Parts: sequence; C-alpha cells; structure tokens
Amino acid sequence: MKELGADYVMTPIGDVVLVVDDGALVYLDFVENAARLQRLLSHRYGDFHCAYQAHLQRFRTQLDHYFAGDLTGLDALPVSIGGTPFQQRVWLALREIPAGQTVSYGELAKKVGVPTGARAVGRTNGLNPIGIVLPCHRVLGGNQTLTGYAGGIERKRWLLCHEGASLKDNRTGIKSLTQGVWRQP
Repeated sequence: MKELGADYVMTPIGDVVLVVDDGALVYLDFVENAARLQRLLSHRYGDFHCAYQAHLQRFRTQLDHYFAGDLTGLDALPVSIGGTPFQQRVWLALREIPAGQTVSYGELAKKVGVPTGARAVGRTNGLNPIGIVLPCHRVLGGNQTLTGYAGGIERKRWLLCHEGASLKDNRTGIKSLTQGVWRQP
C-alpha cells in the first residue's frame, strides 16, 4: 500500500487537503471533496493511505502566502500530476495562465494542440488533481462565463476576484462566501 503525506490548510474559502508524494504535490482540493480524493488517487496509485506529515509546512506556507495576496506564491511548488499525456499537457498549460488572466476552454485546447478539443479540455479540467496550484479556475466558457469548478462556482469567482481578474458578470462572490461557515478574507 502506498503511503502519501497529507495535511489540511484553512483558507478564506474553506479548508483544503493537500497530499504529497516524494516531495511533490499530487492532490489539492477542498475537504468536502473526499470522495473525489479517493477516486482520483485510487486511479493513480491503487491502494494508498494518507498520513499526516508535519514536514509539509512548505506547502502550507505557500498556500497561506497565495491567500494573503502573493499571487505567484504557488508557481514554484513542485507537482507530480500523473494522468495521460493529453491530461498532462492540459494541466501543465494551466500553470502558464498568469494570475488575474483567464482563457476559454477553446483557447486552452488550441494551446495544447487540439483546436477542436474544448470539451476534452473541459473534461480534463474536471479531473485536475491539484486545484488552485494548477489553476483550472482561470478557464472560462467560450462566452467568458463561469462554468464548472470542483470547488463550486462561487469559489471559482472568489479565486478570480482575489487574483484581480475582470469578470463578465462583475459580481465578487465574496458576500455569499462569507455568510456561511467560510471566514472572511
């Protein structure tokens, strides 16, 4: 059975779990997506076990810096993505989208060499194992609308507003996020 290091990080939009294998991030998502964690990591590793590891402070610190406003703080974190060659191209291309900017699924499909593959890119984004760090939240629908995000559309909106992106609907989403259990940034 594969043992992976894990830790939790409190963020302004909900707690996230991060999972590390051999010094590289392999998974990051909101804690309520535990079934997703199990599905994606089982597909990659088969039998695995996550155990808390204190030495993951570097990953926690970089996430804290990002949420405190250092929008490039996650860029240098090492990742290990697994997946098919196509998935790898899409996920790595996400890291090339600068904070505060967005692209459409069609534009991303062209960038990875599949000009008619917007839907395939969308499905691949849905399988992104390392949310926020591989910033699939920066990918929008063809008409620049917020579509699909494993953490929920309001979180996607919050992340984009946090990064200074200009959104078509001009809503910040912050009010709805801070009224529930989530802390105000």
